[in-house]
Amino acid sequence: MTEENVKQAAPIDFAKIGKTLWAKRKLFFCVLPATLIITYLITVCVPRYYKCSVSLTQEASSSSLGSLGSLGSLASSMGLGSLAKMGGSSDAFYAEIYPNIIKSNDFIAKLMTVRVKSQKGDIDTSYYVYLRDHQKHAWWDIVKGYIVEKINPTPKDGYQGTDKISVFNLTESQSKLFQSVQSKVLCDVDKKTDVVTIIVKDQDPLICATMANETCKKLQEFIIEYRTNKARVDYEYYKKLCTEAKEKYERARRTYGSYSDANMDVVLESFKSKEEDLENEMQLRYNIYSTLNTQMQMAQAKLQEATPAFTMIQSATVPYKPAGPKRLIISIAMTILAFFVLSGVILFKERN
Repeated sequence: MTEENVKQAAPIDFAKIGKTLWAKRKLFFCVLPATLIITYLITVCVPRYYKCSVSLTQEASSSSLGSLGSLGSLASSMGLGSLAKMGGSSDAFYAEIYPNIIKSNDFIAKLMTVRVKSQKGDIDTSYYVYLRDHQKHAWWDIVKGYIVEKINPTPKDGYQGTDKISVFNLTESQSKLFQSVQSKVLCDVDKKTDVVTIIVKDQDPLICATMANETCKKLQEFIIEYRTNKARVDYEYYKKLCTEAKEKYERARRTYGSYSDANMDVVLESFKSKEEDLENEMQLRYNIYSTLNTQMQMAQAKLQEATPAFTMIQSATVPYKPAGPKRLIISIAMTILAFFVLSGVILFKERN
């Protein structure tokens, strides 16, 4: 072996490293407590937040995995549920796209009008106004916002969250609030079980649970509206035709009844012929009305069949304990990191 290889294979002298670091113990006694205290003071400035999660699942469609049989079950067990559904249904709406729906501006606009109330009762307003006017911020964010506002002042936002906000032309402040909601409201889908978990983070525990519940409700409404759109249009169409046919039948029946009462004792064939024509017209209108009414009932049954059912696995609960920031854990982690960094610097200088 060469001399260079011998040097590379030489064992690490931990005793020497320990003596070197112990000689600098005063530096450690100054740096590590300072790191712990400063990190903790910084994290104290960051507002606490709470988390609330809601889990639900949707009933399986009879036209999805059922048409694939055992192959569909195998694909689902391997986490390829969407592939299994694609093979058995023309529906291009799967649980995997729910996170994209929740992050869309159209969906967030629906959340902005939700009425929220803080746990202390001092806030009772729309979610939009709450995010805009009642959020706590770290002092450096406040300073940064003040400087930016002085350099580039923005117009005052007078929107109160009573009407649905238009997402076509959002202002700069509105866009920032929408981005804030995208980071606060999260959605996760288990690809194997199609269980949808909605997680909401907020500074107030009651508002956190309220928005988790409302997000779950509005997601269900969105899914139901999408999946029943075709069946609902068909039902409304047949309902309109049925209403018109009923009115025409009622008019024909009244006309026939009035003519029969007015010409009860008339024996002329011309009057009898017209009476038969009116009776045939009334019967025709009734047949049309009866047929359309049957089709309307069938469309209503299809609408009910197309409406998905949801099972709530975990409902919203007001959190009693903050989820973060973990001030003590962060402070200890930074102190340990400072120890290794300082040790590395000392050993590097000692080696040179």
